[in-house]
Amino acid sequence: MMKRRLPPLNALRAFEAAARLGRMTAAADELAVTPGAISRQVRQLEDLLGTPLFEGAKNKPQLTAAGATLLPALTAALNQMEAAVREVSNGESRTLDVSCFSTFTLKWLIPRLYSFNARHPDIDVRLSSSESADGQAAGLDRDRYDLVITVDGRGSPQSATLLPLFVERLGPVMAPALAAEAHVRKPGDLAGQPLLHTKTRPAAWQAWSEVQGVSFPLEGGPEFEHYYFTLEAAVAGLGIAIAPWHLVMDDIRAGRLVAPLGFEESDYQYVARRRGDANPRLDTFCGWLAQQAREMPVP
Repeated sequence: MMKRRLPPLNALRAFEAAARLGRMTAAADELAVTPGAISRQVRQLEDLLGTPLFEGAKNKPQLTAAGATLLPALTAALNQMEAAVREVSNGESRTLDVSCFSTFTLKWLIPRLYSFNARHPDIDVRLSSSESADGQAAGLDRDRYDLVITVDGRGSPQSATLLPLFVERLGPVMAPALAAEAHVRKPGDLAGQPLLHTKTRPAAWQAWSEVQGVSFPLEGGPEFEHYYFTLEAAVAGLGIAIAPWHLVMDDIRAGRLVAPLGFEESDYQYVARRRGDANPRLDTFCGWLAQQAREMPVP
């Protein structure tokens, strides 16, 4: 039998993650290594293949024709390997792979996860992040996860694979010092104030203003890559953010932010999409997640 002539698995995994996620840093986070290690492994693979796989800027490289050819086949192969390992592994010792938005993870899930760990120390939860509302962009492959927490249209019915969590509520938030200066008591008072924007949710201010029936210039002002940065900017007094209640309720209760205009329901509903196969440990986590959603205070 001929020996398989394949590059090192670590080099293949590094390239696949970087190509799928679009950034070396994101690949490093997923594989729990440094960005430098990802770059070295990709260069090793390019040297072995004798062709470049990426081109363009280092912070956001683009696939070459060779890289674009290699990626789908490599992703499929790694997914198949992962599925086979999952099938033969002891279900009682499996780690639950959970994907959700990075700011949701930081501001909502992680602060509550201690209670799950305390009740179920035998269940390990491995968190990954994505920034796409539909769970398809940012290289997210739902088959790689036991559970994907994402958003859907309101009214999505519960099913064997979909668990509705809560309806999103949006409202302007700001630091107490800025609120004292701005005297915001009605939506129109926001006109002329510094508004903060989030790249992953560019239409949030527009959607909120339409619900309020107000019209004033919404463009301009600082824009941040993720909601977490936007919220930290609001806490620092750099401007007023339009934010979901579940991401800011802890900051409001702690006095770091205020919401003088309250919160209004948006068109989004947070849901958890789970694997359809039987998994008692996943059932336990989903039950805990649903309980946390039910117990979340209403603004």
